[in-house]
Amino acid sequence: MNLKNKKVLVVGAGRSGLAAVKKLLELDSNVILTDKQDYGKLEGLSELGLVPSQLVLGRIPEWEEVQAELIVLSPGVSPKLPFIQAGIALGVPVWSEVELALRDNPAKKVGITGTNGKTTTTTLIGELAKETGRPAVVAGNIGVALSGHADKLSEKGIIVAELSSFQLELIDELRLNIAILLNITPDHLDRHATIENYLAAKARIFENQTSEDLAILNWDDPAVRALGPSLKARVLYFSPSTYLKEGISLRGEDVVYSENGKVTRVLDRKELQIRGSHNLENVMASIGAARELGLSFSEIAEGLRQFKGVEHRQEIVGTFDGILYINDSKGTNPDAAEKALYAFAEQPIVLIAGGKNKGLDFHDFMKIVKERVKSVVILGMAADEMEQAAKEVGVPRIVRAGSFEEGVKLATAEAVAGDVVLLSPACTSWDMFKSYEERGEFFKELVRRHYREPIS
Repeated sequence: MNLKNKKVLVVGAGRSGLAAVKKLLELDSNVILTDKQDYGKLEGLSELGLVPSQLVLGRIPEWEEVQAELIVLSPGVSPKLPFIQAGIALGVPVWSEVELALRDNPAKKVGITGTNGKTTTTTLIGELAKETGRPAVVAGNIGVALSGHADKLSEKGIIVAELSSFQLELIDELRLNIAILLNITPDHLDRHATIENYLAAKARIFENQTSEDLAILNWDDPAVRALGPSLKARVLYFSPSTYLKEGISLRGEDVVYSENGKVTRVLDRKELQIRGSHNLENVMASIGAARELGLSFSEIAEGLRQFKGVEHRQEIVGTFDGILYINDSKGTNPDAAEKALYAFAEQPIVLIAGGKNKGLDFHDFMKIVKERVKSVVILGMAADEMEQAAKEVGVPRIVRAGSFEEGVKLATAEAVAGDVVLLSPACTSWDMFKSYEERGEFFKELVRRHYREPIS
């Protein structure tokens, strides 16, 4: 689609929206930007040089004042808004920023989605992609907008993109050469309403693949595994729990790659620096992508041995007075937080949980908390429903905090030498912070600030 002189409406002036505007201006599109926030609250907008006639800010507009030939939607914006629905009713296409960024890009495209593990897998594949010697860009839902970062790559380049359900539900012609679906557990039901709708959005990652492409699927997730037979791409499964005659799995403690009757040992799982069975899933998916990108098994093994994980995902802040502090701020749903609880199951845990809920139920999560946690410190908008669930399942020690800072202090007071203080909120950060990154950074600051001061 030639976008020169086309009237394009960009909805949302966050990171993705601003990147989309910049790209569209470079394509000589006639851009209109709208956001419910006022001009003074939007960072980076002044640098784009938009004139007042190109801005509709501080409110939700009517279609008549923003009508366009294309709508580009930021991930956090619902397509159900009335003015967007009015455009859709008129046949106006609606794209995610990902579609705008990648649909005509000639580089090799690797897309990673799933409820949990996306960022770790994306980062790991990005590190392995660099070992090919080809130009590589890591972007998407990982915190860097694809528009503007992937534009200069040729067919020799590699794009490694973390893709959320919000981004995938609005793709059009985007084709991923390697597409990975890690897992599906309930999440974002405030947006998708049902788990079936959520899975359908995630599964769009495979929609435009051909027989020349590769789909990598989690054998251990029944909903994910069931997609395999219907896909047009070649399918590669991985499993930490079941030995696969074809695919990536465990044989004893060895991670092995089985193909056409040949079994190749990649490395011993104990050589990995990242903990937990969920990270073994991430590693296996990454091995499949790296092989498709042309790396040898020895090159892949060395890259895996060097990988230390990502910030805000089971990140070690430090051990102070014998207490281990872990920043898992990226644990924004119950399933992600459960994985962190299992990863540190050998030590008593003081859990800090709470924030803004995404329409999810906490009862099953609190059953795990009851089994694994010494005490739980609850805070944020979801505190009431989280506490109610904890009481109903019989969590023995529940502590309420009025603020995030108080929550960290109370957790520290609950802990003794040999314990783990784990921030894994099972909620988004949007009630108190702009992002899970900001929440994680503040947690680390509070921990380190406490241990710089005399302890009474």
